[in-house]
Amino acid sequence: MNKTMDDIVLSVVIPCYNEKETIETVLDAVRDCGVKHTEIIVVDDCSTDGTRDLLKGELRGKIDRLIFHKVNQGKGAALSKGFQAATGDVVVIQDADLEYDPKDFVRLLEPFVNGRADADVVYGSRYARGEKYMIKRFYHTAGNKFLTLMSNLFTDLGLTDMETCYKMFRRELIQSITIEEKRFGFEPEITAKIAKKRCRIYEMPISYYPRSYTEGKKIGVKDGFRAIYCILKYNLFS
Repeated sequence: MNKTMDDIVLSVVIPCYNEKETIETVLDAVRDCGVKHTEIIVVDDCSTDGTRDLLKGELRGKIDRLIFHKVNQGKGAALSKGFQAATGDVVVIQDADLEYDPKDFVRLLEPFVNGRADADVVYGSRYARGEKYMIKRFYHTAGNKFLTLMSNLFTDLGLTDMETCYKMFRRELIQSITIEEKRFGFEPEITAKIAKKRCRIYEMPISYYPRSYTEGKKIGVKDGFRAIYCILKYNLFS
């Protein structure tokens, strides 16, 4: 990719479900992320808490592409729709809560535009500590590290954080991959599929501010079991 940081267009895909309290702050943070050219794509996954009205109303001017699901389908389905709508050079995932800081986008873009500029994919790792890091609960951390280890055993990658939200892709690459998982199984699925394509993958440290279930965190134990199933399915049987 023969472009400088100032030339590159970053498509930010934001899957959104019942994030009325945080979505405006997230949109403002993405606009202020430090990347000169951004394309903000919000996919509302049939929110029922008033988020949809906000997006169609006072927040509409802050969004470049706005997509609504008629029924709740899950994060993976929302991402798939957002990826196909993207027109930028590079595509990144941004959750609609406040756990991840868009100012990390500049760092994540470096392997795409600096030096050899040879990255196909960049993962933002919560465990490669190099920036602000809020201590997470032990079982949440242990679960993520276990799933990452299991994924690595099958993909032969050396990732430290397979489950991270911050995954950045060359647009042509992510649009060439069919996403089958509707919910959080997207993370091991996409990791298996890019590993099979032998993509050039980088990992960069990011900051992280975890929220609790009382604050709206949606991933649960059943999603962990689904992730194990997906690791096996997409590495061994797809």
